Order: sequence, then structure tokens, then C-alpha cells
Amino acid sequence: MPKMTFIAPDGTRKEVEAAEGLSVLEVAHRNKIELEGACEGSLACSTCHVVVAKDWYDKLAPATEDEEDMLDLAFGLTSTSRLGCQIIMSKELDGLTVTLPAATRNMMVDKK
Repeated sequence: MPKMTFIAPDGTRKEVEAAEGLSVLEVAHRNKIELEGACEGSLACSTCHVVVAKDWYDKLAPATEDEEDMLDLAFGLTSTSRLGCQIIMSKELDGLTVTLPAATRNMMVDKK
């Protein structure tokens, strides 16, 4: 089974099993890693924003225009930012490393 590594904002690393076909967001949730995913992976928010390690970024399928639009709303956007709900694990991504941003911007919170 492929593995991937999450790096917390404080630098703590956690390697986990990442079943093929699951999104990085789903892998995080199954391993109790704090990656919000307020829209539950429906590409309607940017709370599952992750920063992909530079050596892995070009191995990912390109971001769609919809993902790019959501990324524009992400906190701490970088040149290798992606949405965790849009990265689907495969054998080719065995060893993928992503860093969790220090904060998220949840536009889905009901503002009363």
C-alpha cells in the first residue's frame, strides 16, 4: 500500500498508509490528522489546502480551473499549494509529502 507523509505546522512528521483511490483529505481523516475539509471534498472551499513538497508537485495531475479558483481563497498559498480533496493517491504517489498550513480560511462558516 502506498504511504505518504504529513508535516504539521510545527514540523512534526507523520507517515501513514494511503490507500490507492483515496484523496489526501480522506487519508488525513482516516489517520486523525487535522485537515479540515469543511465541504467534505466537494470542491466548494479551500480548507483542505496542503503544500505539496516541491519534488512531488510535478508528479500530480494538473489542478482544474475550479481547484485553482478555490486555491485563490486559501490561507498561506504557495507555488506548490493544492487542495487535498483533489489529490488522489496512486502507486505513483507512494512517498508523497505534504505540509499542513498554519491556518485555514473557512468561507463556509455561517456568518450571522
